[in-house]
Amino acid sequence: MATRPKFSEAQTLESYRIALENAQTHPQISVILNELGYTTEVIGEGKNLLTKTREVYNLNKIEDDETSLSYSNFYNKKLQLENIYNLHRKKAKVIFRNDAVTADRLNLLNALPRTYIKWLEVVKKFYADIAADEDMKTKLLRLKITAEEISGTQNLIGELDALRLEYLKEKGESQVATKKKDEIFAKIDDWMSEFYAVVKIGLEDNPQLLEILGKMVRS
Repeated sequence: MATRPKFSEAQTLESYRIALENAQTHPQISVILNELGYTTEVIGEGKNLLTKTREVYNLNKIEDDETSLSYSNFYNKKLQLENIYNLHRKKAKVIFRNDAVTADRLNLLNALPRTYIKWLEVVKKFYADIAADEDMKTKLLRLKITAEEISGTQNLIGELDALRLEYLKEKGESQVATKKKDEIFAKIDDWMSEFYAVVKIGLEDNPQLLEILGKMVRS
């Protein structure tokens, strides 16, 4: 498998485009390469492969951008929920400081889990238990936690669940696109590796022509 130069993928695609275009259009280079089997048709095959690689690369960039956007939406919604929940939890700790049973039921006595799924389950249970208990709701009103706030926060949790699903979907699509991109890059890298090897042989007596194909030549 060919080893790609340490350029960005965009730079690599551009260097391949320049090399193939000039190999096909430069009079002196095209004659030399034609004699070595790199006819217009063969170079056309490389250009077609390059076009497909660019298409897959662009698609992967789109999928990556969509993944970044969906994660940002999910993260911001999670942060919003965290802020609301943390405030409600602090207030609940005050209200139920002498009620160990309720404090335990609402998980006010333990440290919050670090993992997302376990944390979210604690948050969901907190609001579900309060929503289902009129006595709790009445007591929490003293510190301005209303039934509307409880209901609104539960809706927020639903929105967060939906955004996480969207993020995971986009992440999966991005991973598939990345795999396809890596596969086709491996093909074009291999094709261009042989192309450059033949070019160096053909232009051995005219090394300055290599620069026309994007290859720097030491003076």
